Amino acid sequence: MAIVTGRVDSDTGGARSGGIPGPGGPGGDAAPGPAGTARVRQPVALIRLLAGVAAITLTLLLADYARATTSGIASDVAQAADLVPRPLAGLAGGLTTAALLLVPAYSAARRLTSAAADRRRTLQHLSDGLLAAVLAYGISLALDLWVDEAASPTLVAALTQRLPGGSLAHTEPVYGYLAPVLGFLTASAARERRLPRLTLAASALAGLAAGYATPTALLLGLLIGWTAAHGTRYAVGTPDPRPRPAQLLRSLREAGLRPVAARPAGPDRYLVTQEAGRPDLDVQLLDRQAVTAALFQRAWRRMRLRTAPHPRALRSLRTGLEHEALVSYAAVAAGVRTRRIAATAELGRDSALVAYEYLPGRTLDRLADEELTDALLTDAWSQLALLHRREISHRALVPSALLVDDAGAVHLVDLADGDIAASDLVMRCDTAQLLATFALRTGAERAVRTAVAVLGADTVGAALPLLQPIALAGTTRRELKRAASAARAASAERSQPAGPATPPVELLDAIRAEVLRTQPQAPVRAVKVERLRPRTLLAVCGGVVAGWLLLPQLFATEQNPIAAVADADPLWLALALLAAVTSHVTAAMGFVGFVPERLDFRNAVFAQVAGSFVKLVSPGGVGGVALNTRFLQRAGIPTAQALSSVGVGQLFGLVLHLLQLGAFVYLMGMEPGGSELDALPAVVGGLVGAGVLLALVSAVPPARRWLAARLRPLTSEVLPRLVELLRSPGRLAVGVAGQLLVSLCLVACLYCCARAVGREPAFAAVAVVFLIGNAVGNAAPTPGGAGAVDSALVTLLEHSASMEEGGALAAVALYRLLTLVLPVLPGWAAFAWLQRRGAL
Repeated sequence: MAIVTGRVDSDTGGARSGGIPGPGGPGGDAAPGPAGTARVRQPVALIRLLAGVAAITLTLLLADYARATTSGIASDVAQAADLVPRPLAGLAGGLTTAALLLVPAYSAARRLTSAAADRRRTLQHLSDGLLAAVLAYGISLALDLWVDEAASPTLVAALTQRLPGGSLAHTEPVYGYLAPVLGFLTASAARERRLPRLTLAASALAGLAAGYATPTALLLGLLIGWTAAHGTRYAVGTPDPRPRPAQLLRSLREAGLRPVAARPAGPDRYLVTQEAGRPDLDVQLLDRQAVTAALFQRAWRRMRLRTAPHPRALRSLRTGLEHEALVSYAAVAAGVRTRRIAATAELGRDSALVAYEYLPGRTLDRLADEELTDALLTDAWSQLALLHRREISHRALVPSALLVDDAGAVHLVDLADGDIAASDLVMRCDTAQLLATFALRTGAERAVRTAVAVLGADTVGAALPLLQPIALAGTTRRELKRAASAARAASAERSQPAGPATPPVELLDAIRAEVLRTQPQAPVRAVKVERLRPRTLLAVCGGVVAGWLLLPQLFATEQNPIAAVADADPLWLALALLAAVTSHVTAAMGFVGFVPERLDFRNAVFAQVAGSFVKLVSPGGVGGVALNTRFLQRAGIPTAQALSSVGVGQLFGLVLHLLQLGAFVYLMGMEPGGSELDALPAVVGGLVGAGVLLALVSAVPPARRWLAARLRPLTSEVLPRLVELLRSPGRLAVGVAGQLLVSLCLVACLYCCARAVGREPAFAAVAVVFLIGNAVGNAAPTPGGAGAVDSALVTLLEHSASMEEGGALAAVALYRLLTLVLPVLPGWAAFAWLQRRGAL
C-alpha cells in the first residue's frame, strides 16, 4: 500500500513520486489553499490560445492565397441560399440572432439560481466570460475595420460578399455576434452545451441563408471567440478548479467509504482519515489540465522512442483512470507489494480521484546510504520479478517509485504508466532502469550482484543492450550526468599535481563491465529504441528552409541562373569538377598528417569521400569529426588518441583558416582597383564578436566553468598529441600542406564555377568569399550548412566580388552541385565499402 504525490514527471510519461509525510511533515507546507479562493494560470489555456492564433492566421492566408477555393465555396453556398425564400430567411435570421443574444443571459441566470452552485466561483466564471465577450467583440470590430481600410482587394472579396437586395455595400468580414457569445460561454465554463451549440449552428445557417455571411466570416467568428476566451483565461487565470475538501469527502462517501476529515498532503493530494477501525486513505487527484499541459512533450517522446508510454494527454480522463486502476489490480493479483485502491470517482469533467489505502513509509531517495542493504535491494528485485512474471511493466522505476515501509519491505508504486501484457523490450527497459537507479546509490557492483541473484545472469545480460541514456528516465539521465561531472572534477583535482587528468569510468560502462563479468556472452550492441532522431528532423527542416530561401531567388532575377548553369563553359566546368575531386585527396593528406600512427592512405581518401554522405545527416562539421574518429578507432588507435588527433587537426585547421583569410584580404587590396575594405567588415566583425563572446563567457562564473571543462581535453590530450607530432616534422608538414590545399582546391572550384557561367571575378575575392562562407557553414546547425552557406556565398559574391545577383546565384548553385549534391552517391558507396572492410 504505497503512497505517492501528484507531481508529474514529464520524462517518464506521468510518474508521480514521493511518500506522504506524517503530520507536520514537509508535504503539508506546500499544500494549496482552499479551492476557489485563488486563480491559477493553466498551461493548456496558453496552448489553446496559440493554436487559435495560428488557426486565425492560417484562415486569413488561405482566404487570400486560395482565392479560387474560397470563392467557389462562397458561390456554392450563395446558390443554395437563393433557394430559400427571402422573407423566410430574414425572419429566421432575426429570430436566431435574438436567441443567440439570450443564451448568455439564460446560462448566467441558471447558474446563479442553482441551489448547489458555488456562488463565489460562479461569479468569477461569469466575470471571466464577460471580459472574454468584450475582448472578442473588440477583436471582431478591429478586424472589420482593418479589412475595410487596409486589406488587399482579394482578401476583401474572399471574406465578404454583396449584401442582398442589390446594395453596393458588403457583408462584415466577421459575422454578427458569434465571437462574443462563444467567448462568453467558453470563458465562463458553461455547463450547458447542447442548447448553445444548437443556437450557434442555427444562427450561422440563418446568416448563410439570408446572404449576410460567408463561410469564411463564420469560421473567423468562431475562431476569434474561442481564442479570446482562452486568452482571457490565461491572462487573468481561472478559479482554482480543484475540488474542495467537502466535495472530496462527499464523493468518497458516495463510493462507500467512511471519511471523517481530509487535510492537504501535497500538490493534488489529501490524507483522509476514516471512522475508527478503517484505514486512512491517500487520495490522489487527477487533473485533466495538468496532464494536457505536457501533451507536446509526451507526444514527441512517444513519436521519438519505441519504448515510450502512450501519452496520457491523448486519453480521456475516464480511460486514464481505468488504466491506472487496471494496472494496480493486476499488480496486486501478481503478488506484488503495491498500494491497494480503495475507491475511484470522477469529480466533474476535468478531475477525478483515486483513493489508496494509506501506508506510512519512505521512498528510496529519502533513505540514507547505510539503510540500502543487500536485503533491501534483493527484495526490490524480487518485486520486479513478480511483476514481470505476469508480463506487467512499470516504466518508471525511479527512486521515488520504490517505497520502503516501517518493516523494511519494498513496495513498487507509481504504476500509472505501466502496461499489461508488456513486450519483452519494455520489460528489459525496466531491468536496465532499476540497475541504473540502484547503481547511482550503491555502485555498479552491488546493483548487478543483487540483480543476478534474483533474476539470473541471462535476464540481466539481456537488459544490457537497453542500458543507454535515451532509454532511461529523465531524472536518471540528469543524475548520471551530475555523477559523471562530479567524478571528473574529483579526478582532475587528484591528478592536478601529477599530470593531466584522466576521464573516470562512466557509471553505465561500469554496469556493463559488471554484467559481462558474470555473463561474458551477454549482447553488448545497443538496441535501437529511437524511431525518429532529432538530427533527421533537423535535416528535413534544413532542406525545407534552404529550398524556401533559394528557390524563389532562382527565378527572381532577370537572368535565370538555371539557364546560366545549363550554358556553362565545358572547360571551366571540367576544371571545377577536377578541383572538387582533388579536394578529397588533399583532405586525406590533412587528416593523416596529424596522426603519428601509420594509416592506409587509400582508406583515408575513401573516408573523406564518405564524409560527403555523412554531411547530409549531421550539422556543420560534426559528422566529419565523428567519422574520422571512428575511422581511427577501427584502425586500432585508442579512443583518447583518436580524439586527440582529430582535435589537433581541427586546431591547425582553424589557425590556417584565419591565416589564409588574412592573406587573401591583403591580396585583394594589392589587385588593381581592388580594396580590402569590402571584406574587412565581415572579418573584423567576426573577430570582435568572438572576442566579446569570450569576454562575456569569462565574466560569468558558470559559463567560465563550462568553458574550462570544454577546454580541459585540449590541455590534457590535444597538446601532448601535438608534442608527439613535432617529433615527425615530415608528417606534420604533410598535414599542414593538406589543410592549406583543401581550402585552395575548394576556392579554385568556386572560382572555376564563376568563370564557367561567364563571370570573371578576382581569385582573391573569391577566396575571401569562400573562407567566410565556409566558416558560416560550419557554425550553422543545418546538415551541410544548407541555407546558411548558400545565402552567405551569394551575398558575399555580390558585395566582395562585384557579381550581379543572377551570376552569383548561378555560380553558387553550380558549386554546391559539385561539392554537396553529386558526391552523395559516391560517398554512400565509400561508406558502405569501408564498413564491409571493417574500417568504419
